[in-house]
Formats: sequence, structure tokens, C-alpha cells
Amino acid sequence: MQKKTRSLLEELEEIGNNRDVKHLIENRATNIITSAINLLELINRNYPKDKAEVLERRLLSAIKNKDKNKFSKSIRKKDEEIKNDPTTL
Repeated sequence: MQKKTRSLLEELEEIGNNRDVKHLIENRATNIITSAINLLELINRNYPKDKAEVLERRLLSAIKNKDKNKFSKSIRKKDEEIKNDPTTL
């Protein structure tokens, strides 16, 4: 009787399938939250306070409504407003 051997890819695939979904969700959530915090800090450093607050609300709204384009449009709109505003540097 021959012993069946498995390929390295089959072994890796099995390891991936046995991962704890709760642990995977926790890790992804931690990474996303950290990235969002970093993004908010970046927005606050690069936009005036009032515009940064609007962008923060739009970011949270885009996440809530699962609409990534909503935030992108807001960024472009705010950049145009800043470019056309003679009071900003």
C-alpha cells in the first residue's frame, strides 16, 4: 500500500481553512481601525479644521453606507474649494 503524499500547497491551504474566523475578524478590525485613525490624523494635519470635520463625517458616512465613492468625491470637492478659496494659502 502506497502512502499518499500531499503537496506543500495543499498543506498551506488546509492551514488557511482551519483559521479561527473570530480571530481573523478581530485582526482585520484592528488593522482597519488603526488605519482609519491614521487617516483621520492625516486629514486633520492637511485640511483646515472645518473642512477636516466635514471630511471625517463623510468618511464615517461612506463606511456606514458602504459607499467608497462618496468619500472620494468629498475629497475632490474639498480640494477644489481650497484651491478656489483666496483666503487659504
